[in-house]
Amino acid sequence: MSETKLVNIFGINVGFNTLIAMIATLIIVFILSVFFTRKLRVENPGKTQTVFEYLISFINGIVEESFGNQSQPVYVMLALTLFLFVFVSNVLGLPFLVEAHEISYWKSPTADPIVCIALALTMNFISHILGIKKFGFGGYFKKNYATPNVAVLPIKAADEIISIATLSLRLFGNIFAGEILLALIAQLGNSFGLVTWLAGIPLQMVWQGFSLFIGALQAYIFVTLSMVYLSHKVVTEH
Repeated sequence: MSETKLVNIFGINVGFNTLIAMIATLIIVFILSVFFTRKLRVENPGKTQTVFEYLISFINGIVEESFGNQSQPVYVMLALTLFLFVFVSNVLGLPFLVEAHEISYWKSPTADPIVCIALALTMNFISHILGIKKFGFGGYFKKNYATPNVAVLPIKAADEIISIATLSLRLFGNIFAGEILLALIAQLGNSFGLVTWLAGIPLQMVWQGFSLFIGALQAYIFVTLSMVYLSHKVVTEH
C-alpha cells in the first residue's frame, strides 16, 4: 500500500487519507440521516421513507435478538447509527483511489487499524456507561466482574480485552484485504497498456461489487456483536 502523511491528534498519529475519509464519512452519514427522515408521513409513505423503515426494522431485529423484551429505543438508535457509520466507512474506498507521487490521500477509514480499535473501544466505553447508569457502579461491577465472586475478575478483564481485539481486528482485516486486492487489480490493469486495461475493468467491477457485499456484511457483524456485548452489560438476568 502507498504511504500517506501523518497527522498528530491528541498524541496519536493518524494517516491523512484516513482523516479525510473519516470527515467524509461523517458528512455522508449526516446527509443520509437528513435524507431518510425528511418529509416523514404516517399515510402514503414515499419510497425513501419505506426504505428507511425497512432499515429500522432490520436493525430492530438485531437489537431484539440480543436484548429480548428488555430492548429499548436507545439501543436501536445506537445500532442504527453504528451500522450507517461502519457501512459507509467500509465502502468509501471502493469507487476510486487517490494517489500522487506514491502518497495516498484516500482510503476506507476501516482499512486503518486505529479506526477499528477506536470503534471497538467506543462501543466498550458506551456499554460501561449504560450499564453503570442502569445498575449503579457497585451493582454493575458486581454483576459483570464479581459474580459469583471477585475471583473471576481477571478472567472477566481478559475476556473484555479479547472482545475488543476480535471485534476490531475482524473488521480491519476484511476491509484492508479488500482494498489491497483492489489496488493490485488496478496495478494489473495499468501494467501492459490497453490489453490489461480492458481486462482489468470488468475484474475491478466484479471485485467492487463483491467488496460492497462484504462491507455490508462486516457492518452487520460489527453491529450484531456490539449489541451482544452491550446486552451482557445491561440485561437483567432472570
